[in-house]
Amino acid sequence: MKIIVKILAVAAALWVATELVDGITVSGDTTSRNVLTLLAVALIFGLVNAVLKPIIKTVGCAFYILTLGLFALIVNAGLLLLTSWIAAQVDLPFHVAGFWAAFWGAIVVGVVSWLLDLVLGD
Repeated sequence: MKIIVKILAVAAALWVATELVDGITVSGDTTSRNVLTLLAVALIFGLVNAVLKPIIKTVGCAFYILTLGLFALIVNAGLLLLTSWIAAQVDLPFHVAGFWAAFWGAIVVGVVSWLLDLVLGD
């Protein structure tokens, strides 16, 4: 149940990012297609974060320390770009149009996910 709530929260955060950040788009034909796309992309984003983020944190530990954690913003942008690429490979109509869109989108997704976690709790 906790995983489903987390996927829904990330899907909502991705939707907010598509509304606020130019360059992040969901281009489904209907609203239901857009909702299903956001849910699928949230699942992909969660899997990408679960698999790659611990590896990147371990390998890039020095960068995290030297930049006082700001390197995490670049990592999150890269993971969002990777998620966009994977979505394109499985024919999902989700696209991130470059690094800066991914950078701002990752910040929006992070903040909205954090706020939703505060509201929804465990």
